Amino acid sequence: MKTAAKLIFISDDIDGGFATAIFTGLQPNPSSPFNTSEESFDLPLDRYGITDTRASGNVTHFVDASGVKQVSILVLQKYEPPVLSCAINEVLSSLAEEDTSTMPSLILPFLVDSSKLKLERKKSPDENIYGIQIGPQTDMIQALVSRHVKAPSSMQIHHEPLSCALQLVRVLKTASFILIGQSGQHRVDDFEIICEIGESLASATSMQFVKEKVTWNPTKVSKEQEKEPWRALYG
Repeated sequence: MKTAAKLIFISDDIDGGFATAIFTGLQPNPSSPFNTSEESFDLPLDRYGITDTRASGNVTHFVDASGVKQVSILVLQKYEPPVLSCAINEVLSSLAEEDTSTMPSLILPFLVDSSKLKLERKKSPDENIYGIQIGPQTDMIQALVSRHVKAPSSMQIHHEPLSCALQLVRVLKTASFILIGQSGQHRVDDFEIICEIGESLASATSMQFVKEKVTWNPTKVSKEQEKEPWRALYG
């Protein structure tokens, strides 16, 4: 799969539309207008023993006047474990193809309920968004590192999409930055967290984030639906 050297990879795990909120808010900067092109992908998962489901989603490219892809946004549709890990791994593999040196620099944003992030509050700063850098540092990654507090090593993650993506990207050791926004906090609205994430993405990719274009209407999930029985698969 051919993308720009800067890729925003969103695994859409929230029915309320986190991926849609980020995608609609990110717009070309008027000072450097881009054309856009879109494509879909549909990757087989046969090698994982999964024959009735494929890894599907869409990629939007922002292309400059010379026809060069400057930024790509990849949205993987929602999957449940254990298919989720296979789908993410297949997409990452398709980006690397046969040479991991050709991998784009990745930003993987997540919005996670604060109850699924366990922190030692006395030792950890109380932040809305944390960051995790993986692999070599590029200019884009440096911009994000300077903007966000590093996730404490003591952070315990109980959120399947984030846990899965984190482990798979670490295996690849490609230049990546994971943004972890905490939702469900009393002191700040989820919409504001989304806008903070969007503004970080825009700043790192020379885009702009227009909050007026964002619609956020998450579906409430029951406690029974929130259970994650497949977590043991990832250790």
